[in-house]
Amino acid sequence: MPLDQKPVPSQQSADSGPDLEPGRKAVDGVADGAAGAAEAEAWSIRQSGPWTHRDLAANGARFHIAELGAGPLVLLVHGWPEYWWAWRHQLTALAAAGYRAVALDLRGIGGSDRTPRGYDPGNLALDITGVIRSLGERRAHLVGHASGGTLAWVAAVMRPSVIQSLTVVSAAHPRDLRRALLTDRRQMAAFEHVLGFQRPWIPERRLVADDAALVGRYLDEWTGPDKLDEAAVHAYRQAIQIPSTAHCSIEPYRWLLRSMARPDGIQFARRMKKPITAPTLHVQGAADPVLLSHTALGGGEYVAAPYRWRLMPGVGHFPHEEAPEQFTAELLDWVGRHKE
Repeated sequence: MPLDQKPVPSQQSADSGPDLEPGRKAVDGVADGAAGAAEAEAWSIRQSGPWTHRDLAANGARFHIAELGAGPLVLLVHGWPEYWWAWRHQLTALAAAGYRAVALDLRGIGGSDRTPRGYDPGNLALDITGVIRSLGERRAHLVGHASGGTLAWVAAVMRPSVIQSLTVVSAAHPRDLRRALLTDRRQMAAFEHVLGFQRPWIPERRLVADDAALVGRYLDEWTGPDKLDEAAVHAYRQAIQIPSTAHCSIEPYRWLLRSMARPDGIQFARRMKKPITAPTLHVQGAADPVLLSHTALGGGEYVAAPYRWRLMPGVGHFPHEEAPEQFTAELLDWVGRHKE
């Protein structure tokens, strides 16, 4: 597939779900040989819309993006178990407001490469900053949700000159999260699924079993009163079944817990003491059952720049999808204040 793909014609709405070949089922695990490649090729996450789909090379891998608009770059990074489509509402709103909006598929997810290694936060953050450079930009407004929000914190520490502003959604600062997972029983219980991910192979099989019913259950349980629409839930259940996705997408969570007592994890935590110099908007759903509000609160301690905390009442783990208009208004106001 070429690194600069032609735009996909707009044939279906942004909420119509992924263009997947009916009747095909993915088997989890690394795609093996021609059969695995053919199986993976049967899936498509490149939903048609006003955006353009492209592939970019960065940090030794290939990344899929959806791009719309022109102007200052706003890079949108999804969390788990989503992929680029999570930002469909923000892509159109940002483009209409005069921004170049780009939604990225993280390594191992969606249309991006599924490499055998490279899922530690340092390398994943370099993926993000590498994509910014591959887009031909010096700087970007970086927006990250959940695990993508964690990587946004890390990217702002590792490559501060590249981050013009930071918007973190449903993600505690890595040091706060580490502290909570070591000392806070409530946060540990809320991360029960992450504890389950530590077993070999069994979590991958559970995630794709019964048409990814477990992913659907997580999406339902993690939202507030305004549930995700059926098309969104269907899309994420289908996307996790693309071969190797279940495995690659939970590798960062395995690193998170397994590294806590290892030298690389301790060194990472120390590195994250460095103050963040990008203006930071920190958005949290008050009803988030996964990342508890009191765990996220306090991220401003690490920001040596303007910092705004926004707690959204009645919103769960997915503010950008549960309350897209309210969230997008906050985002547009923040990036508008920090264009220069």
